[in-house]
Amino acid sequence: MSNWERSSTARVVPPARPRKLAKVPFVELADGRLQGVVSSGSDIGRVYVSSVAAGSYAFACSTNNNRPCGGARGSFCNHIAALVDQAVLQYGPERVARYLKIDLPDGEPDASGLRQAMALTRPAPDDAKAAAAVFSRFLRHLAYLELAPVTTPLPEMQFFPPTRAAA
Repeated sequence: MSNWERSSTARVVPPARPRKLAKVPFVELADGRLQGVVSSGSDIGRVYVSSVAAGSYAFACSTNNNRPCGGARGSFCNHIAALVDQAVLQYGPERVARYLKIDLPDGEPDASGLRQAMALTRPAPDDAKAAAAVFSRFLRHLAYLELAPVTTPLPEMQFFPPTRAAA
């Protein structure tokens, strides 16, 4: 068993390239989707929760108060494009393509190539069922950023039962 498997911390994979958090403060590959929170370009108090499903590329985009995005009608909106762009910066193009099950031609993939490959399948809009869970996870991440740095354990992070050392 390696040291990181015995520790109470998880390995953090560094971003493929640095990215700006102002436009897309939260992006993740989870629950069979690329999903995240994208800032509105016109209203500082509004964010959009956007997602693209792996394999089918069904997409959803709605505001933080569940109003549908006006640009996501029949094709990816600018919020989804920004989400894909930032996911490529965070995870790298190969990992995003592999997770979303995108068949790419040979060559170095980039964010626009990923979007074009998904658009060829004519993805359909999806309902925004996952939006609440994604936005809740985003808010939880923000709450951890407000905590003072300490070395003592956080009670809500102690979900693994204690184990005895091997004798």
